Amino acid sequence: MSSRTPITGSTGHYWDNIQRLREALDRADAVVIGAGAGLSTSAGFTYAGERFKTYFSDFAAKYGFSDMYSGGFYPYRAPEEFWAYWSRYIFVNRYMDAPKPVYDDLLSLVRDRDYFVITTNVDHCFQKSGFDKERLFYTQGDYGLFQCSQPCCQETFDNEKTIRQMVAQQKDMRVPSGLLPTCPHCGRPLTMNLRSDDRFVEDGGWRRAAERYESFLQTRGAGRVLYLELGVGYNTPGIIKYPFWRMTARNKAAAYACINAGEALCPAEIESRSVCIDGDIGTALNDLR
Repeated sequence: MSSRTPITGSTGHYWDNIQRLREALDRADAVVIGAGAGLSTSAGFTYAGERFKTYFSDFAAKYGFSDMYSGGFYPYRAPEEFWAYWSRYIFVNRYMDAPKPVYDDLLSLVRDRDYFVITTNVDHCFQKSGFDKERLFYTQGDYGLFQCSQPCCQETFDNEKTIRQMVAQQKDMRVPSGLLPTCPHCGRPLTMNLRSDDRFVEDGGWRRAAERYESFLQTRGAGRVLYLELGVGYNTPGIIKYPFWRMTARNKAAAYACINAGEALCPAEIESRSVCIDGDIGTALNDLR
């Protein structure tokens, strides 16, 4: 099943779809949650608007970009300025709590169920909200980790202490040179553990999480599984969206659900076993409760 498969969008009355999803959740023996950026956006982790102005107005005034994402790609001339920007970025999107309780509402729906989460988000909201660490697979990295920029090793390093120091001690959009992070093995600069090219480090924790996810799919895949997709777009559909469609198609006992504002779609092949809700994820999860 690929992107060429005919697809259908959200149909039916909103409250009918909420009821159908509630029934699918109650019938399921296992729930596989696939989460993308739309889930954190619904939780209030927006990258533009007032939140951007609150934390990055000085960078916006100097360089003219209008959202956090654009600022992350700016070619800063000095590493001290690069880390002034990125330490704030990481702090507000990793170490601050989400403004809205969307993740808490999701946990309340699956806490006592057999669930597993795969996510392309790197903001750690699942674990901060109390999801079981052993049931989480962060495929694209974690804002809370550094890795060697080379990399010289398949190892990551917790960055919370350094990030907090950078945020507290930066001045005039620069961090002290003594806080620039370097690899303890080779001395090269450290960078974020985010998947952007073939230098992404898949450390031991990443590999163990991948194994647990594959084991969960293999041991539950023939039963009554609900594949619950939340806020997944088309930037990397091969990680969550297309596999969820394929697994639902192969297992006639499975169901698929998608909640996503503007992109609630499913293939015609699995439409009869799918629920697509075009709307805000936080609102839908609250209504499910």
